[in-house]
Amino acid sequence: MDAESLHHHQVAALPFRKRGGRMEILLITSRETKRWVIPKGWPMEGRTDYNAAKQEAWEEAGVKGRIGKLELGHYIYSKRLKSGEVGSCRTVVYPLEVEKMLGSWPEKKQRFRSWFAVDEAVEALNDEGLIDILTNFDP
Repeated sequence: MDAESLHHHQVAALPFRKRGGRMEILLITSRETKRWVIPKGWPMEGRTDYNAAKQEAWEEAGVKGRIGKLELGHYIYSKRLKSGEVGSCRTVVYPLEVEKMLGSWPEKKQRFRSWFAVDEAVEALNDEGLIDILTNFDP
């Protein structure tokens, strides 16, 4: 896929925590297909991409924490748009060290969330580019 065929840009947070000497990744289900994904969305006017990713993590996963300002990388996936057409999204990923999990958040009734060991998260994900980012992630 060449850069000219990319039409959309998204931002994402990779929520993580260290527990008992090992790193865990928080995944959420997508609203429609219920696949395991990370919180992501469209850039927000007046916010940096990393702060928009942090906002998505709160809205979609109910977590707050410290967002990294440097991207971990990006991946490309196909997204069905509101118009019904399928477009390619280049999604830039930022690390989010989770400090607080909230009991209530905007999309709580639409998604599940669960902590995974890194190898389990790799198994649960479908996006190859995201798997590459996760495999190389070392906060």
